[in-house]
Amino acid sequence: MRVDFPIPVSVLTGFLGAGKTTLLNRLLKDPALADTAVIINELGEVAIDHLLVEQASDGIIQLSDGCLCCTVRGDLVDTLADLVDRVQTGRIARLARVVVETTGLADPAPVLQSIMAHPALVQAFRLDGVITLVDAVNGEATLDGHVEAVKQAAVADRIVLTKSDLAEAANADALRARLRQINPGAVLLDVDDPAAGAASLFNCGLYNPETKSADVRRWLGEEAAHDHDHHHHGDDHDHSHHHHDHRHDSRLRSHSLVHEGPVPFSAIEMFLDLLRSTHGENLLRMKGVIELMEDPSRPLVIHGVQKILHPPARLPAWPDGQRGTRLVLITLDMPQDYVERLFAAFTNKPSIDTPDRAALEANPLAIAGL
Repeated sequence: MRVDFPIPVSVLTGFLGAGKTTLLNRLLKDPALADTAVIINELGEVAIDHLLVEQASDGIIQLSDGCLCCTVRGDLVDTLADLVDRVQTGRIARLARVVVETTGLADPAPVLQSIMAHPALVQAFRLDGVITLVDAVNGEATLDGHVEAVKQAAVADRIVLTKSDLAEAANADALRARLRQINPGAVLLDVDDPAAGAASLFNCGLYNPETKSADVRRWLGEEAAHDHDHHHHGDDHDHSHHHHDHRHDSRLRSHSLVHEGPVPFSAIEMFLDLLRSTHGENLLRMKGVIELMEDPSRPLVIHGVQKILHPPARLPAWPDGQRGTRLVLITLDMPQDYVERLFAAFTNKPSIDTPDRAALEANPLAIAGL
């Protein structure tokens, strides 16, 4: 039996009509996705190509290329647990990856939490990444009308633009610019681009499948975001040049927090506990690599969705020369500089624009929003 635990899970999301099933049909023909289980939420517009289907039993559809397809009849957790059971009892010979397609109206956070919060599943699966499809024809209107669509784009590791051949070039360009504003850390691809295959859509996780080593910058989205030299975005951007007010966009912020040098585990733990207890529902996604004072040679990796924090993991060594602490947070409706000030308080950075004595001696936790 060829199964390497934890098995990577990719979440495929996007608003109604964005083309998730079309993309899935294409991907399922890719040899790179052999030994992949595809879980489709049956509330979605499911139309898996019948030519691919070989046999079906117990809600699991065996596809001709070795993929498995199953509709979620019960809870996602039950379906994932059933897959693990099938692997461990030998009913599934090989399982290399799981792809979960959400419904078009879904907030992706509960799906991510299902994978991260269950004590048994967290041993068997790891979240590889979120792939969000955005329809180039209706994307602007969808983002304006539905905050769920903005959330889907904000938490993505990969954003795939569909139907750009049907949209006016200027509109598609404006949508691309808007998506980069919402989520500067995501890799933005066009569905018709030959490069938008399985290799570029999957393997978003910390480990680079080609080098088999950790790639911190890629995982944190730093390569994709290198053009954006601001530390956060959101309320402070002027969208007046657009036709819409983009009111949902201004509620979102992307924070990149950097601290040179090691920090005590207790400081990071208190920072995360306080952030999650006060604004947990507004913390859409968090990724981080931390240099710990207790053991600076082995980086600590953290990953969270809202109030759920995946069990922290330790890398055997730093993948590149640059150490320090780097956190990337995507937040919704959080006070403008709350995250930065809270992080500075726990990493003992004096506040800017305050007298030195007050900056160092004032209670750092007396922050608006608590």
